[in-house]
Amino acid sequence: MTENDTLPRVPLADAIDRFIQRIGQTIAWTYVVLVLVIMLQVILRKGFSSGLIALEELQWHLYSIGVMFGLSYAQTTNSHIRVDLFYAHMRARTRRIIEIISIVTLVLPFIIVIFLHSIDFVTEAWRVNEASEAASGLPWRWAIKGVIPVSFALLGLAVVSRFIRDFTLLIKGDD
Repeated sequence: MTENDTLPRVPLADAIDRFIQRIGQTIAWTYVVLVLVIMLQVILRKGFSSGLIALEELQWHLYSIGVMFGLSYAQTTNSHIRVDLFYAHMRARTRRIIEIISIVTLVLPFIIVIFLHSIDFVTEAWRVNEASEAASGLPWRWAIKGVIPVSFALLGLAVVSRFIRDFTLLIKGDD
């Protein structure tokens, strides 16, 4: 059960959260592939004294995909890390005000900066057809770098959803 299951319904925020959660649940399958790749690499290395650089790099790429897209999922399910020492003892209205101010002044500006800078980063990697520096490494490094703006756009959407939810509930006065 997520925190959103216990909050009063906000249809637009609920729809955005469901969309992001479906994406997160789909992306989570990369961890199954990651475990299989790790097992294969261990078998090759320990059983046959021959690991593959491409499998090593694939592990990092799969892990990166899971983590980057997991950020937005964690935001929509409120399963991210936060310091609740003081926050838990505040009234719901106060928590919403703090959440709204934090989103507007800290979180959204951070997401926007990362997103905007990642566009140039990915564009340059794509322009030069960036690949692994290892001879037998993975090609198309620009593709994994492309995860950064996409995942931060999704995180931005998740944060906007949280803003909509908190702002709506603050105005309605539902606690």
